[in-house]
Amino acid sequence: MSAERYRHLRSSVSALTYHFVWCPKYRRKVLLDAVAQRLAALLRERATALTCEIIALELMPDHVHLCLTSPPTLVPQHIVNQMKGYTARVLRADFPHLRSRLPSLWSRSYYVRSTGAVSADTTAHYIAQQQAS
Repeated sequence: MSAERYRHLRSSVSALTYHFVWCPKYRRKVLLDAVAQRLAALLRERATALTCEIIALELMPDHVHLCLTSPPTLVPQHIVNQMKGYTARVLRADFPHLRSRLPSLWSRSYYVRSTGAVSADTTAHYIAQQQAS
């Protein structure tokens, strides 16, 4: 599904796109190498389970940028809580150093913005440019 197309459900038509950003606890730079690769796979897996589609994903050592489309039945808080909760549980099980270094993997806060005023392509471009800066 393209970011510019509408999502048709039984009783609705929507085009909801969100840009999320969240950080590891204490903004620790733990999202590197194998952890980052596993995190990317887990985020894609969870997005599929939630019937969301990832448009752009950029993993920095100390934060995550995620742009995705969502059905209108999911609120942004639920989406980010599902992403953070699922990935924290699996990553801490797979990488014991994350358990010993951090009391919890993710900070409690997050940023979310509906990209309705900006095209999804513009948001995806911004996220891609984060790696360069």
